This record gives sequence, C-alpha cells and structure tokens, in this order.
Amino acid sequence: MGYEYIVVTLAAALAGIGTGLVGLSAATAMVPLLIVLCPTFGGEHGAYMATAIALASDILGSAVTTGVYAKNKKIDLRHGWLMAVCIIGMCTVGSIAAYFTHQTVLGGFSLILCVAIGIRFLVSPDSKERPEKDGKVKLTAKEIAVSLFFGLTIGFGTGFFGTGGGMMMLIVFTAMLGYERKTAVGTSTFIMTFTALIASVSHILIEPTIILECWDHLLIAIVVATVFSLVSAKFANRVKGKIVGYVTGAILLVLGLSMIVINNIDKINTEYLLEYLRVLGIYIGFIVVLATLLIIVRFTVKVPDYIFRKLLHFVAFTSILPLAFSTDIWWIAVAVEIFFLIIVIVALRFFESFSFYKGLFVEKAKHEVIISFISLFGLMTLMLAVFWGGLGAEHKYIAVAAIMAWGPGDAVAAIVGKNCGKHELQGKMIEGVKSVEGCVGMAVTSFICTVPVLITMSPMPWYVALIFSAVIAPIAAITELFTKKGWDTITVPIASALVLCLSLILGY
Repeated sequence: MGYEYIVVTLAAALAGIGTGLVGLSAATAMVPLLIVLCPTFGGEHGAYMATAIALASDILGSAVTTGVYAKNKKIDLRHGWLMAVCIIGMCTVGSIAAYFTHQTVLGGFSLILCVAIGIRFLVSPDSKERPEKDGKVKLTAKEIAVSLFFGLTIGFGTGFFGTGGGMMMLIVFTAMLGYERKTAVGTSTFIMTFTALIASVSHILIEPTIILECWDHLLIAIVVATVFSLVSAKFANRVKGKIVGYVTGAILLVLGLSMIVINNIDKINTEYLLEYLRVLGIYIGFIVVLATLLIIVRFTVKVPDYIFRKLLHFVAFTSILPLAFSTDIWWIAVAVEIFFLIIVIVALRFFESFSFYKGLFVEKAKHEVIISFISLFGLMTLMLAVFWGGLGAEHKYIAVAAIMAWGPGDAVAAIVGKNCGKHELQGKMIEGVKSVEGCVGMAVTSFICTVPVLITMSPMPWYVALIFSAVIAPIAAITELFTKKGWDTITVPIASALVLCLSLILGY
C-alpha cells in the first residue's frame, strides 16, 4: 500500500503540473499511472475509479490555477460562454456512459492520448497567438457553430474519458476562437473546475466504492495536485510560452511511452523483441542509406529545389516497402513506423532553428516538412494497421499500392508540368497553375507503379490487376489536381485505397 501512495503522489504531482502549465486535465497524466502501476485500479472498473480520482483532484487544481490566471487577467468568457455551457452540460452524460465501458478502452485511450499530446507540444510548444477580440463584438455564426460542435463533443469526452478536455479546449480557443494562449489556459481551467466537479460527483454516485475503498488515494491526489497546480500556474505566467510547451511535451511523451511499455511488458517475449529490433534495423538502414545519398546530392550537385523536394518524397513513400516485406507480423511493422515517426518528429523540430536545416529542406511554409512527414507516415501506419492488421496479410497490397499510386506519379507530375506543361489548367477548384501534361504524366506513372504491386502481392489475375491499375491511375491524377495545400499526400492514397477495396467485394 505504501508503494501505491508513492505512485499516487507522483501521478498527482504530474497532473498538477500539466494543469497549471497548459490547462491539461489531471486525468491525462494521472490515469495512465494509476491503472498501470496500482493494483487497486486493476479490477473490472479500475480505470473508471482512477478517472474519478483524477477528476476529483482536478476540481481544486483547476480552481487555484484559474485564480492565478484571473489575477493576471487571463480569463475571457465573453466569446467562450456558449462553449462553456455545452461542455458543462454534456460531461454528466459522458460520465454515465463511461461506467458501461470496459476499462481497457478507457486505459488504452489515456495512454495513446498522453503520447499524442506530448508530441504535439514538442512539435509546437506554443500555441499560435492572435489579437484578442473586442468584448463588445457578438458571436459570429462560425463561432456559434464551433462552440456548439466542440462544446458538446468535448463535454461528452470529458465525462466519458475524464481526459483530453483541457487539451481540446486549448486548441479550440486558440486556433478557432482567437484566444491568446494564456487566456485560453485560464478560460479552460475555469470551465474544467465545473466539469471536474460534475463528472467526479457523477462517477462517485455511480460507483460509491471509490469513497469507501480509495478515500486515502483520493485525499492524497487532491492535496498534491492542488499544490502543484498552484506552483506551476505561477511559473507559467512568468516565463515564455515555448519553455512551458517543451517542458509539458517532454513530461507527457516520456510518461506515455513508459506506461505503454510497462502495461505490455508481460506480452513481450524474446522472439518478438528480436523480430522488432531486426525490422527496425532494416527500416532505419533503408532510410539512412537513401537519406545519406540525398544529402550528398543536395550539397554537391545543383539540383533544382522542386526536384529535390520530389526526391525527398521518393525516400518517404518507398519506406513502406521494407515494412511490408521484412516481416510477417503486422503490429511489429506498425510499431516500427510509430517509433520512427516519434523520433524523427522530435529531431526535425529540434533542428528547425539551425541554418543547415533551411539549406537542406526547402519549405514553402513554416513546419512544412514536419507536417508532411506526419501526414504521410501517419497515413502509412494507419493503412498498414487497417489493410494488413485488420483484413489480413493477403490484403496488405492495398496499403502498398495506394501509396505507390501517389508517390511516383506526384513526382513525375511536378517535373513534367514544370518542364513540358504547355496546356494550363486553372479554376476555383484548382490551386495555382497545373497542366494537362502533368496530369497525364501522373496517371501514366501511377498505372506503371501499381501494376507490379498488384500482380506480385495481390491474388488478382494479371488482367484484373491491369484493369484496377487503369481505373486507379486517372482517379489518382484527378484527385491530385483538385487537392489544395499539399494534402494530396493523404487524399490520393485514400482515393486509391477505396478503389482497391472493390477487389474485396469481387472476392480477391
């Protein structure tokens, strides 16, 4: 029992720090630690009880944090009152629904969210600031729609999961309602004071054993979280936002990854560990070799920027091949991709401020390389999980073919359009100026690259593979033509995958 008190104290301290620094729900840090390290929270409704304790500790923690931000005039409900009402109203409904959900769902969500939020803060440590709005201005139709949608969903999620509400409010307030970061934190913690109160009372009324069996854990969590919330809130109002973001991101990322490992340690055996390390070695070796060649080319040969960008794409989209062919275990391939994704995101974010980074990568917008990296590699991870892990190894060709339908064709479209494009395509649905020649080049290249994938990896007869490739090619080209802001990285593979899903209906 003494061991559990230490865990609860540590969890509450981390929760308080997250609440005071950036307005995170206490459950984001507390629930993963409690359900993984404390046997008390390992029963049928263990995660539910852990969430209730986190919510209860959030009441005073959010209240004292609100007080600090209010003292610094960093609370604004003039444009956030509608969202506050929706969130407070829906959190009770969510807490009732949570009781009937197995703890694996709640616990797994908490662990994944913890890692995701940690990465978010390391990539973007400070929220984008906008000029604060005049309090006399009425809510616009867009603000009403945003407040209703996100208020209802965040409110339900806060009650159901007990976590994520603070983070989501921070994003909505800053990115969609125009709040400055500290004002967003102060406003969200004000709302969380009430949602935590309502949700924790609902949890305790539904499961009274929380009080009867865990009163000592509850008391420790409330006291420690409140103290650390107060201290960290004062710290956050005295230092730069980037420092706060980096500190929060590092804590959450390390916490989340550690808990995932600890939670699954009994499922790891030597055979799987060695297989994971083997695949990781092959994958990193593949990336390193191609990346090294690119670096040499970049600094020794005068390659136009747009061609070098496509060479980067080549390294990125072909990286799905070693994952698909180096192992027969889908989740190992996915785990390798996720690990690589996290490491590279953190590394790229760190090196962004160095001069050689700007010389190596040509960015059209801030964080473009990181955003593109997350989009493509995140999509590849999802596709491998769905089409390989979900549908079986015989269908992983869908993931590979969908990526290959985009990558080579996109590169050829840019090069052909730049050098041979004479018949321009313009319109409201088309971003910039594109050409007929570029679209044709993409369609032909997509056809050429998907045919061998379908013939060698799928159960299709060769003539069926040709037909599917012929259908995918123009769809990929048209999708790329009408996709704006570089999102063809996602839209083209998804469109191609949807076409290939027809093969499942046909029995292939």
